[in-house]
Amino acid sequence: MRKGEVGFVLVVVFLLLGFSSASTDDKYQRWRKSMFSPDSTTTSSLLMNRAGSSIVFPIHGNVYPTGYYNVTLFVGQPAKPYFLDLDTGSDLTWLQCDAPCVQCTPAPHPLYRPSNDLVICKDPICESLHAPGEHKCENPEQCDYEVGYADGGSSLGVLVRDVFAFNYTNGVRLNPRLALGCGYDQLPGTSYHPLDGILGLGRGKSSILSQLHDQNLVRNVIGHCLSGRGGGYLFFGDDLYDSSRVVWTSMSSDYTKHYSPGVAELFFGGKSSGLKNLLMIFDSGSSYTYLNSKAYQALTSMIKKELMGKSLKEAVDDQTLSLCWKGRKPFKSIRDVKKYFKTLALSFTNERTKTVYELTPEAYLIISSKGNVCLGILNGTEVGLQDLNLIGDISMQDRMVIFDNDKQRIGWIPANCDRLPKSKTMYI
Repeated sequence: MRKGEVGFVLVVVFLLLGFSSASTDDKYQRWRKSMFSPDSTTTSSLLMNRAGSSIVFPIHGNVYPTGYYNVTLFVGQPAKPYFLDLDTGSDLTWLQCDAPCVQCTPAPHPLYRPSNDLVICKDPICESLHAPGEHKCENPEQCDYEVGYADGGSSLGVLVRDVFAFNYTNGVRLNPRLALGCGYDQLPGTSYHPLDGILGLGRGKSSILSQLHDQNLVRNVIGHCLSGRGGGYLFFGDDLYDSSRVVWTSMSSDYTKHYSPGVAELFFGGKSSGLKNLLMIFDSGSSYTYLNSKAYQALTSMIKKELMGKSLKEAVDDQTLSLCWKGRKPFKSIRDVKKYFKTLALSFTNERTKTVYELTPEAYLIISSKGNVCLGILNGTEVGLQDLNLIGDISMQDRMVIFDNDKQRIGWIPANCDRLPKSKTMYI
């Protein structure tokens, strides 16, 4: 729901424990009391066993033309399926919720019916969603939330706990009770897509991964493998890869809110572009990669200069993305245009070691429906990112990208993302 061709998904999360205007009127109090009455009961079958295995989720979707990736989660008793946008740029997982729903967007499944297990205001998960010093409990029996996304979308609701159904890769079933948002009032953003909710995969205490880790059920490691042909897989845990074969860089100690390796220098065709100190964030909630205005203008100037005298001409009539080119005849794949574009690379320096994240043409170009080649790197300043820079889905395809919160590092390795992993032998 937060991905789009020129959309943006860096998420700012904030909670309001006392809604203003209509949010605090009697009708909201009435549905809260009726929906979460103490007479209603539920059961939990929490499996307190680490099991030494990971949890894998098949991914559906693509960068273009769908514009987003999603996974299926099974929630409730009995467990029901929901399609969620996977987003490493935010923490809270929420579903559109029949509590009843004041305003919900079209979705592929019936609205989630919440359990009666309210998360109280003083719960550490609720506290974690507030800025320090701003956690006030006007209604101590519940945790009201509002999450706002920079594309203009938002979700307002209350936190509940419910049973999730997972399977370890070794076949063991897992049914933990986890906190999620029951969203009864949604506003679609500019990059809206019809899904049931958001799967927050960030570093905060409210994320599903953090909750599973706190219950000693998986390592605090998340990773994904997005196929350039569409689909892929998401995983929790650390036993699906050979750590010695992964290129690792440290997570930034200065920018801890998101998955950031810190600042990078951009290389163009193996040579420094002169663009340095680019604060980078890995964000699966963004279909495309974003650079701040200064870096974007410099990079597009270099690319245009490189294309001068070649058979590609700017396709001003193609509005698929901000910058597209056409050839003598329509292109069918990136293979048709690779020879015209140079490889880009981001160089990170952490703890006196340098690591390089390479972007071949496949990692920053798409072929539009008109048969033109378009630049999948966009101007982040124009969508409110200021000086932040995002490494989006397009630049993470056909490699396993790993966020190891236990060891505070980010890693990547080429992989076959079309095949779900069962062991450490899936590499190509």
